[in-house]
Amino acid sequence: MPPLLALPFPAIDPVAVAIGPITIKWYALAYIAGLVGGWYYARRLVMADSLWGVVRRPSLADIDDLIVWVALGVVLGGRIGYVLFYNLPMYLDDPIEIFAIRNGGMSFHGGFLGAILAMLLFARVRKLNGYTLLDLAAVVVPIGLFFGRIANFVNGELWGRIAPDFPYAVVFPTGGPLPRHPSQLYEAASEGLVLFLVMALAARRFGFRRPGLLGGIFVLGYALTRTFCEFFREPDRQLGYLFGSELGPLGGGITMGMLLCVPMALVGLTYIVLAARGHTRPRRPIEAPGDTAVKA
Repeated sequence: MPPLLALPFPAIDPVAVAIGPITIKWYALAYIAGLVGGWYYARRLVMADSLWGVVRRPSLADIDDLIVWVALGVVLGGRIGYVLFYNLPMYLDDPIEIFAIRNGGMSFHGGFLGAILAMLLFARVRKLNGYTLLDLAAVVVPIGLFFGRIANFVNGELWGRIAPDFPYAVVFPTGGPLPRHPSQLYEAASEGLVLFLVMALAARRFGFRRPGLLGGIFVLGYALTRTFCEFFREPDRQLGYLFGSELGPLGGGITMGMLLCVPMALVGLTYIVLAARGHTRPRRPIEAPGDTAVKA
């Protein structure tokens, strides 16, 4: 019997705006909010002289252009990552579905790699320090994660594992009759709010004077928070548990999300160590100490 305090899923239309044949879904608005919020915060960080020292910072014009590159990297990488990591056999049988993004199917890990590649290419074109751009992105990415997970909840997707004894579980319309953990909200809180605070404090403490350090902290932090949330999140149906099985709310089943977080954690630790030892700094300052003005 479901718990007395189990919550029915709020009937929210996944379409936020409809103008004739044109529809905009909440998920699209989440992407827009994340990109705009990240762009605004990145501009504020670039203008904070105390965070940069002698490291050459991107200009405000660079930030304005970079957001377009990152948006393309996130969308392309997220889609390609989902196709490769989560449902490759289906897309091989019906390749045209690869382009049907409106039907859903985006991978954070794929979007993460796509954004990194976009930033490294941008850094090469603009002759900027790639580590510095990654550090800047690391501080603002939790904004997009927060809005994205809220959109997952609104869409009633990526719900959690069955939790018959949890008093505030939610009965999702596509999740069967039993209440489940609202794992999307757990991820919004941990990957979004908590990680945002951690990165804001790290940026205030270390600034961008050790290229790669903030990026390493973010990658490690995301791997840890995502792994924790995976214990409450239902794995993708087409994959299930890769190893083991569910053994309660903190079950022993290993999911694809957990597996992908292992190399992320190792990469994060590696960059933290390299940055702390100064191996990621340029051999000579890219920018003279007196040249600290932010150029538009």
